[in-house]
Amino acid sequence: MTDTDRTPAADSAEKQPFDLGTGPGRVLVWFYGVFTVAAASRSIVQMVLDFDKAPLAYTLSAVAALVYGFITYSLVRGGETARRSALACCAAELLGVLVVGTWTVVEPSAFADATVWSDFGMGYLFIPVILPITGMMWLRRARTPLADPA
Repeated sequence: MTDTDRTPAADSAEKQPFDLGTGPGRVLVWFYGVFTVAAASRSIVQMVLDFDKAPLAYTLSAVAALVYGFITYSLVRGGETARRSALACCAAELLGVLVVGTWTVVEPSAFADATVWSDFGMGYLFIPVILPITGMMWLRRARTPLADPA
């Protein structure tokens, strides 16, 4: 098929956004939504009540909440741009979990209190380290197929 052989229906089908929130994506939306609320609630309460106690930990929990919220939004929104954005955020989230997790294991005194990502998310049943890996697997699988070059 050449570019001149394309029908308008084929072009419009290619431009349809892929629904990232269906199938396994629906489970990811649920988990990311729950973690958005959990991390945001935790960080807000901690920042209001005890910010001076552990500003780094509480700020990192707030950053985690923002990342979770953006990924949730992207999964619900759908489409190729949202998929790419969510994929980049999942990679950044995994990097954050690995860096903060390693940091809290190697130098626990650096954090006066735990973050969502402390000890690789042990306080949350390691879901913070599993979630971005699962998310990246789904987002790579859900990529919009390219047109057949034949």
